Amino acid sequence: MNDTVDDRPDRHHPDAPDDMIIATLGDSHRGLRLDKALALALPDLSRARLQQLMVDGCITGPNHQLVVNPAAKVNQLGDYAVRIPPAEDAIPKPETIPLDVIFEDDHLLVINKPAGLVVHPAAGHATGTLVNALLHHCGDSLSGIGGVRRPGIVHRLDKETSGLIVVAKHDQAHQGLAAQFADRTLSRRYQALVWGQPKPHQGHITGAIGRHAQHRKKMTVVEQGGKPAGTHYAVTEVFGRVASLTECRLDTGRTHQIRVHMAHLGHPLIGDDIYGDTRFARRQAGLLPDGIKSQLPRNRQMLHAFHLTFTHPITEQSQDYTCALPDDISLLIEQLRTM
Repeated sequence: MNDTVDDRPDRHHPDAPDDMIIATLGDSHRGLRLDKALALALPDLSRARLQQLMVDGCITGPNHQLVVNPAAKVNQLGDYAVRIPPAEDAIPKPETIPLDVIFEDDHLLVINKPAGLVVHPAAGHATGTLVNALLHHCGDSLSGIGGVRRPGIVHRLDKETSGLIVVAKHDQAHQGLAAQFADRTLSRRYQALVWGQPKPHQGHITGAIGRHAQHRKKMTVVEQGGKPAGTHYAVTEVFGRVASLTECRLDTGRTHQIRVHMAHLGHPLIGDDIYGDTRFARRQAGLLPDGIKSQLPRNRQMLHAFHLTFTHPITEQSQDYTCALPDDISLLIEQLRTM
C-alpha cells in the first residue's frame, strides 16, 4: 500500500462540502513532506494542525483517498481536500473570573496575569484557571484551535509569577506568535527580587536546563542533556547587602527558567519555595529587621513579567506593552528601601 494514503474504498471522501478547503500542490511541492507542503499551500493552518487533521481522517488526496501519513513525501500533485471539522466544546468550562485585559482585538489578547492564577487546567487545578476565564471572556469569538473551542495559549507564566501574557484567538494568530517565540523576535522582560547582589551586576546565563535527577518536579542546570537556555540579567537597584531588584530578559522559554538560572548564579528569587530554600537565602533573610522579615512571601516568587514586545501576526504592527509591579512586590521594595 502507498504510504501516503489509505486506499480502502469505503473511506473515499464525497464531493467537497462547505467545510472543505482545497490545497493545490504543484511541482514546487514535489518531494516535500506532506505536512510541510500543505502548510505552504495553506498558510492559515499550522503544520501541527494539519498533522492532527490527517490523523483525524480529514484530508484526502487528488484521487479522493485519505492522506494518513504527515511524513510521507509528496508524489501525487493536484488538489488536496482539507475538511475543517466544527469546533468542539473544550473540556474546561467557562468561569466568571476577572481579567486585567491590557489589549484586545479580533485576533489576540494581552493580559496582566495576577500571581496565584494557573494558566492551564492540570492535575490539582481543574478549574479557576486563565483558560476558564478566557472561555468566559471571549465566548463565541474563539476559533477551533486544534479542533477544540479554546484560547490559544502561546506561552505560559508559572502560577505564582505575575505579569503580561499574550493569547491567540485563532490558528493564524497562534501560528504567527509561535513563530516569533521560535525565532526570538518576541521579547519578554521580567523584574525579579533576588537575595544578595549578583556579581557582576549584569551578565548572561547560558546553562542548559533539564529535570532534576532526584526531584522530578524540579528543574536544574545540567552539564549533559537538557535544553539550551539563555537569560540576560541586570541589577537595577540594590538594598544593602541583603537583596537586589534585577531585570531579566529571556533568549529561550524553558520551564522555571529565570528561577533556575538565578538560583544557579547563587541568587535565588525571594519567596521561591522550590529554588529559594538555600543556606544563602536563609542567611540573607536573617539580616532583615523583624518587621520586614514577617512580611516576606512564603510561596510566591517575587517575579513579574513587566514588558512584552512582538509584531501583531495579522496587522504586522509593532506591539509594545508594559505593566507596573503588583502591590506585593512594590510594598516589599518600599520596605527594603527603609533599611
